[in-house]
Amino acid sequence: MTLNLEDIAKLAGVSRSTVSRVINDDRNVSDSTREKVLQVINQHNFRPNLAARTLVTQRTQVIGILIPYSPNVLTPYYFPALLEGLGTTAHNRDYATLLFWGGYSSEKDERFSKRILQQNRLMDGLIIASAPMDNPHIAQMLDLHVPFVLVERAATHMADQVSYVTVDNEEGARKAVEHLIQLGRRRIGHITGDLRITDGLDRLTGYRAALEEYDIPYDPALVVEGTFTRRSGYNAMQGLLAQGVDAVFAASDDTASGALQAMHVLGVSVPDDIALVGYDNLPTALDSKPELTTIHQPIEEKGARAAALLLDLIEGVVASPQHILLPTHLVVRQSCGATQAEGGTTGNKILHS
Repeated sequence: MTLNLEDIAKLAGVSRSTVSRVINDDRNVSDSTREKVLQVINQHNFRPNLAARTLVTQRTQVIGILIPYSPNVLTPYYFPALLEGLGTTAHNRDYATLLFWGGYSSEKDERFSKRILQQNRLMDGLIIASAPMDNPHIAQMLDLHVPFVLVERAATHMADQVSYVTVDNEEGARKAVEHLIQLGRRRIGHITGDLRITDGLDRLTGYRAALEEYDIPYDPALVVEGTFTRRSGYNAMQGLLAQGVDAVFAASDDTASGALQAMHVLGVSVPDDIALVGYDNLPTALDSKPELTTIHQPIEEKGARAAALLLDLIEGVVASPQHILLPTHLVVRQSCGATQAEGGTTGNKILHS
């Protein structure tokens, strides 16, 4: 026989509303009463009706995760590490996750917000990762009053309305370029990330800040826009070689990997001819030949903090907007030429920013 709330209440000697409060983890129930109700629930293997529970609590215990769609988005290490942090934190707090692929076209965005958020109410909140600054989802979520968190800095004009978790991209990039300058490099190129995304924009800002700090003129010919991908790094590096660079700061390790491949193909020695620094500290940085000097960012922690913040917003623990900025550090390996400059082996030397 299938039991309902009334049956559980009778067996536990409490009211139906008390059983409901226990199931919904209401704190206004004494420990002894909670234990008595849970004992009956466990004895009879009772499973509450999730649809009914949602109607009462107005929560689904589900959060959405929106990441940009591309055929190889799960191949690099970045998004799997981010999803690991997000998913583990949600699971530990008894929330399930729904993964959505974002095309970020206005038509698809409108369909997403109307069908998923308004009509079906499939989730309690949303995490948006690697979205362009003009992403229409952001305005739509604000209009719908659905809790959400960005996994990058919000555009400046929206920062006072939007919660986000990010790393100190500007300072990390500044440290990367400063390191190259201190090694005697002066004609330093930069392969940017996607400049529609604040991560890419902030890393460009950090690159320029380091040049300015050391009185090195900014040369736009030494900056090539990329897309955080290996292919964009390969293509951009071919153009930078014609500009006579002696070092390159790439906005991601995948981009740096593509740049390194282009230099190998064309017979350019790294770091003897050109020093190279990436960003992310992915496992592939250790597989590069030479091993890649890079900026470490805590990707999994970034995902975990974003999930925790979203759940706190959903549960009313904190109010939006909340801004979390995580630190980065420089990991010195062989591709920057530090071993030659310092006369020894640096291995995985870490310089904090």
